Amino acid sequence: MIAFLLFISSPVLKAQQIKKIDGSSISTDSLRNKILFLMDKAKVKGLELAIFNKNKVVYKEGFGIGNDAGMKLHPSMSIYGASLSKTVFTVLVLKLVEEGVIDLDKPLQDYLPKPIYEYPQKTKWQDNYNDLKTDTLYKRITARMCLDHTTGFPNWRWDHSDQKLRVAFMPGSRYSYSGEGMVYLQTIIEKITQKSLAQLMTEKIFTPFNMKNSAYTWLPRFEADYALGYNQEGKAYEKDKDNEARSPSTLETTLDDYSKFVEALLQGQALKKQSRQEMFRPQFRLRSVTQFGPLSQKDTSANDGISLSYGLGWGLLKSPYGWGAFKEGHGDGFQHYCIVFPETGTGIVIMTNSDNGESIFKDILEIAIADKYTPCKWENYIPYNYNSLQE
Repeated sequence: MIAFLLFISSPVLKAQQIKKIDGSSISTDSLRNKILFLMDKAKVKGLELAIFNKNKVVYKEGFGIGNDAGMKLHPSMSIYGASLSKTVFTVLVLKLVEEGVIDLDKPLQDYLPKPIYEYPQKTKWQDNYNDLKTDTLYKRITARMCLDHTTGFPNWRWDHSDQKLRVAFMPGSRYSYSGEGMVYLQTIIEKITQKSLAQLMTEKIFTPFNMKNSAYTWLPRFEADYALGYNQEGKAYEKDKDNEARSPSTLETTLDDYSKFVEALLQGQALKKQSRQEMFRPQFRLRSVTQFGPLSQKDTSANDGISLSYGLGWGLLKSPYGWGAFKEGHGDGFQHYCIVFPETGTGIVIMTNSDNGESIFKDILEIAIADKYTPCKWENYIPYNYNSLQE
């Protein structure tokens, strides 16, 4: 069980007791041992987590391997953030709303003097909107719809067999998770402000929150200490370093930095009270069997007990301890999850560099903070084979 020998703890924030949302506690030693046990059984290459009590980080630790050079995964190591990118972008958008730069409910096309598809393409593909020349529904899309995933765009244009971008239903009428929706919002904002996503993030998010090791593109300084992603067999994926900045998906960050971001949210420093309330307010009720795949088109009452919904940039669930706001991240070799309960100031960030990571999320959430409310089936978090415990 080599995983038991491969962990590194943060030099600070090692609380002896961690409070859970139900009032019970767990010792850091007990939590550490349980995580290492789960990682070993589920063959999770590396995992790191931060836990919040009363709106502050009280525990951070990294476990396992970060890359093929044998570097251990630790909270200051660069790691691909995947769709955790969306939560950071959402806060940027709401800051621009506070400043009067953009309105949540004004059609985005109305900000431009000519149709979006008439602008010259500047990126490899993401700002190419030629496919919308014959589409009229896109003109109804608002910033709110981009943030609560009701634009009608697919997750990505290549999800269609012809790889063409189009609106599938009346914007605002249905939930359908869409990275394209947030890229469209990013494109409009960049045209309105005449600033790049990188400039806006540095100015309004990364510098104010002291997120010194975060960016939406790969930076040379990340080379010294970064995590590789691993497949289910434990083989490393090649690191993707040539991404153009995309608001929903290309965040490079660290657990340290993302924890600062979550702390700022919980403490009310990131946004004005009204903006934070709007972000964590249910915008759209979710009744699909799963978030993705064919079952996303079928309804169920299975999640009615938690009033499963979507806010702005975050999924929402109702618990006995108030609303919980959650966001997952999923890419080749990287699987992450964050959930916060703003009314209690309790939360957790889990980051893994393994395609097996999600298989132990349910156990970790229950063990670490007594979160029994995350809709794991809806998220398609399939637990690892418990029969392996008998081996």
